[in-house]
Amino acid sequence: MPEEKLIGRISHFFNNISVGIIDLSDSLAVGDKIHIKGVSTDIEQMVDSMQIDRKDVPSAFSGEVGIKVSGKVKEGDEVFKIV
Repeated sequence: MPEEKLIGRISHFFNNISVGIIDLSDSLAVGDKIHIKGVSTDIEQMVDSMQIDRKDVPSAFSGEVGIKVSGKVKEGDEVFKIV
């Protein structure tokens, strides 16, 4: 089973555009595979694009980033990077 590293939590979810805001505590880059887990959330996906303040960025190391998510996520869901 692949190793997972906690890199942040969902701080907000925009349902109408399927974008989750991740409050990062560690690095994340486009192309990384992530696992979002919560009480009713269990999503694995690739990071196809990432934005900070509505601008596309290739990677981030801390702070808040927005990513397109493939399902519904909730505030407080944990975000893991699959390494």
